[in-house]
Amino acid sequence: MDTTIRLTTREIDVLQLLAAGHTYTQVSERLGVSANTVASHVKNIYRKLEVHSGRAAVWRALELRLLGAHVIAPSAFLAEEGSG
Repeated sequence: MDTTIRLTTREIDVLQLLAAGHTYTQVSERLGVSANTVASHVKNIYRKLEVHSGRAAVWRALELRLLGAHVIAPSAFLAEEGSG
């Protein structure tokens, strides 16, 4: 059985920006999509990583080596979910 977690390229883009401390609004502007689209990507990320918060998603992605520690802003662990 294949237990590899696969995020789409766009989901990784969203996760990297959120991990860097950007808000949903900033992510949407940067990627040229709506904030609702960002929220949809985040929902899919949470489901695939089996987590319930942004902090947990970043931590899990680090554990799975889907993100490198260099993209993490300390504020990513302090900011409110979806603020902005």
